[in-house]
Amino acid sequence: MRTPYSLIKLTPFFIFNSTYFLLFPIHSSWGFSRLILVWMLMSVFLPPSTPDPNDESCLTKLFESMEDPNHNLMNWTKPSFENPCSGFLSNLAGATCNNGRIYKLSLPNLALRGSISPFISNCTNLQALDISNNSLTGPIPKRTSVPCQPRRPQPLLQPSLRHHPTFARHLGSLARLSVFDVSNNKLSGPIPASLGNRTGNLPRFNASSFLGNKDLYGYPLGPMKSKGLSVVAIVGIGLGSGLLSLVLSFTVVCVWLRVTEKKMAAEQEGKISQLMPEY
Repeated sequence: MRTPYSLIKLTPFFIFNSTYFLLFPIHSSWGFSRLILVWMLMSVFLPPSTPDPNDESCLTKLFESMEDPNHNLMNWTKPSFENPCSGFLSNLAGATCNNGRIYKLSLPNLALRGSISPFISNCTNLQALDISNNSLTGPIPKRTSVPCQPRRPQPLLQPSLRHHPTFARHLGSLARLSVFDVSNNKLSGPIPASLGNRTGNLPRFNASSFLGNKDLYGYPLGPMKSKGLSVVAIVGIGLGSGLLSLVLSFTVVCVWLRVTEKKMAAEQEGKISQLMPEY
């Protein structure tokens, strides 16, 4: 006897892109391969996501600010920046996409040099940034300018911060950023408060995200280390140098006087011996 439909165990299966959000039941007896097949069929019929110009600006400027001596980012090219994502698939090494947007950049241990472009904050959908264990220099960017774009309707289930007029935006204001790691580089300067001391519901980053940058300071690391000598140290060095010079000068004078005295004594002895009669 057939089991009534109401008694069949159903498993919800979600498919969404920038335009549609679909929910339909899948019988639990279906295999995982059938779910993949359904997803592939839906990907064919649903319209592709539209590239985001802010992601293009973010990636272009970031690549321009860095050097890639080992050529690990061979496919980081202008055509790829214009269309970095194909739905959930990424066209760039080290990048992960979500619904046509860059949401993760993982570029550790690539011997990258240069600096971190402030335009990194244009990747407004970014949730994870890992550029640890490279040779990046300079400060962690505090802010950048976001290009002015006209407002248009937002896709369903895709909240975005990208359609605002031009204004100064802090890197730490990226509300979705939950993973941040710039450890073991050559960065310097203060840690932006918007990253080191985030408030509200924004995820906070601990010291491990910033360690290994000897000239980086601020919360959650310690205060700035003094590169110059303190006044006490300078005075001490001055007094020590003066005392050393005095001791050396006194020693030289004493040696000179001793040598001179011996020389004069020898000359006097010679004169006396010449004046004495011989018997």
